[in-house]
Parts: sequence; C-alpha cells; structure tokens
Amino acid sequence: MKIGLNTDSVGQLTLDETLDLAAELGLDHVEFATGAWSTAPHVDIDRLLHSDGARRELLAKVADRGLTISALTCSGNPLHPGPSGREHDQVARRTITLAPLLGVDRVVMMSGLPGGPGDANPNWITVSWPPETTQILDWQWTEVVLPYWRDLVAHARDRGVPKLALEMHAHQAVYNVPTLLRLREEVGPVVGANFDPSHLMWMGADPLAAIEALGDAIYHVHAKDTRLESSRQALTSRLETLPVMASKDRSWNYVTLGYGHDDAFWRAFCLALRRAGYDDVLSIEHEDVLMAPVEGVTKSVDLLRRVTLRDPSSYKPQEI
Repeated sequence: MKIGLNTDSVGQLTLDETLDLAAELGLDHVEFATGAWSTAPHVDIDRLLHSDGARRELLAKVADRGLTISALTCSGNPLHPGPSGREHDQVARRTITLAPLLGVDRVVMMSGLPGGPGDANPNWITVSWPPETTQILDWQWTEVVLPYWRDLVAHARDRGVPKLALEMHAHQAVYNVPTLLRLREEVGPVVGANFDPSHLMWMGADPLAAIEALGDAIYHVHAKDTRLESSRQALTSRLETLPVMASKDRSWNYVTLGYGHDDAFWRAFCLALRRAGYDDVLSIEHEDVLMAPVEGVTKSVDLLRRVTLRDPSSYKPQEI
C-alpha cells in the first residue's frame, strides 16, 4: 500500500507548502481537486488545460518532491436540475480532458443526484413508501442517471481516461454497493469505486464486506474515519441533519483516522483491500472539524504506517 493526500485536506496551505508537507511526511501521492464543490485551492483547471507550460511546472513541483498524482477529483452534483448541475458537469468534463495531459488515469467524482419530474432540487429516495417514492426512483435512473453516465463514459473513453472512480455518498444516486454495481453493469467498467469507508460507516454498512463485494471495481481509496456517537444515536438514529460544526450534538462525526475506529479495524481494512486485489494509494482526506488539518493528516499518516508495516513496533511517529 502507498499513502497519499487529498490536498483539500490542507486547503489553507499554498501549493508549495502542501507538497512540502507531503514530502516531509514521506508520502507517495497527492490528489488534486479541480472544482465543483471544492474551491480547488491548489490548481487552476483552465490554466492547466490551456498552458503546456503550466502543466510542466505543476508536474515538476510534484516530481521534485518525489511524489506523483494519484487522481484528479471533481466531486459535485452534475445531475442537479438547477444551474449548478450544468456547472458541475462542465467541471467534470474539463477534468476528464485534463487528466491524461497530466499523466493521470483516474478521476474521482460522485454519481450526482437528480430531482423528480419537475423538481427544482435533488431528491434522495431512501424508502419505498409512500408508493410514489419508487416511481420517482425509477424515473431518476431511467430518464436521468443512466443516459447521463452513458454519455460521460463515452466522453472519458474518447479522451483516454479508463477509470472514473465514484464515491458512494449520501444524497447521491450511487450511495452503496448495489447502486455502484448497478451503474457499472449498465455503463461498463470505466465506472468503479473511490472507496471511502467513512460514508458507509455512518450509513450502517460494513466497509469490509463492501470491499469484498466490489473486488476489482475499487479504483481509488480515501482514508477517512467516522466516529459513531452511540448515546446520541439512541435518540436520533444515524440520520443526521445538524451542521458538521455542531459535533457534540450529532449522532456521527467525521474524524481523524483512529479516532473512530482503532488500529485493528484499519489493519483489517488494508488486508481486505489486498485480498480484493487493491495494492495502491490510500489517499488521506481530513475532514475532522475538531483537529487542525496538519495535525490530523500527520496522525493519519502515523496510523497508516503502523497498520501497513509487518512490524508495527518498529515505526517511529512523524514530527511536524
């Protein structure tokens, strides 16, 4: 396994500071966000698309620190029925065009989520009653999701991008293993998973079982943890609408690796990935609102080093 960094995790740092941090931590890869829900703090997609010099400069900065780019990320909702859907779709298409120019074969994104007929906003169907819910869900997949993804897969193939890695995420058409595999079966193996266990944790799925079920459909992995707040869940369930900053009142929270699940889980997680044939990057995504980003990333690197070493006792923690 190799360790990487989703650079949005330290979006307050400059590009050079971010790459220096990755090098100091001994990482192998960086993953750059290009837009949509991200502010893209480290890359300018339009400049990179139109300037060979800008691309050479970025690649040199990465290579000079012993790093490579694992993926470009453009997570958003390209199926939103409003103007943002068209904007996110254009970011996705420009990112797919940019990826091979940077020697990158994977684009991380989400499936998107449409509304129902005539809706102004996305509608995430999570129950089968009242009866209109299943009708809306069928319409979403038949009329919007599948036509869009057939077209985007063709766009990716035409531009030489073999892997679109989708996160299984709430408020998306693809949010669990069956929905990911359904889309993959319909549109082909260009679509695979960007496997982020933290989402499955709070939705009640088993990340290890999900890895086994997905197998070679796993194209990229985000290393992110979730802490389940049992006393709060006893009253509210895992369905949570409070903002992430209200962490003490929420039923679950995204946390630094090891603060939700211990070393034993993450060791089993890495083993499950290896058994599934994945021996690639674990890209750290820090979204813990209670820990400073550099500290959280450093602690996450320490955990991943421990659980991937044959002799964990030989590892000395990083000092940044």
